[in-house]
Amino acid sequence: MKQTLAELMRMSRICRMVFATCLGSFILVIFYFQSMFQPVMRRNPFVVDGCCRKGSRNALQELYNPTQSDLSGAAVLHQARRDQVVDACRVYSASSRKRRVLTPGDLKHLVVDEDHELIYCYVPKVACTNWKRVMMVLTGRGKYSDPMEIPSNEAHVPSNLKTLNQYSIGEINHRLKNYLKFLFVRDPFERLVSAYRNKFTLKYNSSFHKRFGTRIVRRYRKNATQDALLNGADVKFREFAEYLVDPATQRDGPLNEHWQTVYQLCHPCHIHYDLVGKYETLEEDANYVLRLAGVGDTVRFPSYAKSTRTTDAMTAQFFSNISTQQQIQLYQLYKLDFLMFNYSTPSYLRLD
Repeated sequence: MKQTLAELMRMSRICRMVFATCLGSFILVIFYFQSMFQPVMRRNPFVVDGCCRKGSRNALQELYNPTQSDLSGAAVLHQARRDQVVDACRVYSASSRKRRVLTPGDLKHLVVDEDHELIYCYVPKVACTNWKRVMMVLTGRGKYSDPMEIPSNEAHVPSNLKTLNQYSIGEINHRLKNYLKFLFVRDPFERLVSAYRNKFTLKYNSSFHKRFGTRIVRRYRKNATQDALLNGADVKFREFAEYLVDPATQRDGPLNEHWQTVYQLCHPCHIHYDLVGKYETLEEDANYVLRLAGVGDTVRFPSYAKSTRTTDAMTAQFFSNISTQQQIQLYQLYKLDFLMFNYSTPSYLRLD
């Protein structure tokens, strides 16, 4: 009997030890996966890891420790832009209870160039097509050496560019720490009106008319014609605005990338972007990136047609056709993008 009792006690101790070991291992695994996607922005951006190709400086080193004197002034400007993002994210984090860890699925907008150690987060309606053309030239994924030789539809073929979500967790973390990460932004409401004009007022975008236009007409237009319900080709900006601020739209899932916020597309409060380019200084900022990558003499960023771009005056005209309540709701939706990238509240808004 004593022997049996002793054996039971010994087995009990063994079980407790096994349980403790398993629990500890489980906790370590959880911490490991969380650490893979913790915000990278807390690290010191001026400490560049030993990642670079032998015998050369990569774009990240050239940004933070420029060897060319004419790049020093631009470095100061981009430090101020980085600081603006960090400050806005800090305020948002303090006021929000929402905390999350990024997953690979969140990284599908981050295009990777292995040869030049670049990561570009593309934002639709911010020179996105031309940047994809340039990235195709830089990565050699295609038969072109001149970005403007690449048809616009080919620039958007997913297989032509590799995105960060296609890597393993370890590979993702390495690239986020060691590659130069950049994005381009523009005034949030100019971008929104540009998306509306492109997707809902041009006849050739019938796929958007069918996918989104018919839904918008069905929900927000009284006495809609059968043709409008069937084709959705004449969505008004007022109806589009109502669709964006409707809680039902949020419940349907993430917004389409053409009018989704930059905060949700590129996650700048989780990922430390080394360079924030602006649409307003597109040519200057784009060529600065190319110079940092060491290709400024061989690759030029394509010029764009200023005559067709959406301007501030045009945006103001569209916003004059929606209600004060819709203006306030739209501003709340895109407010973080305004704050992060230092865009002033538009003077045409009626917020009082």
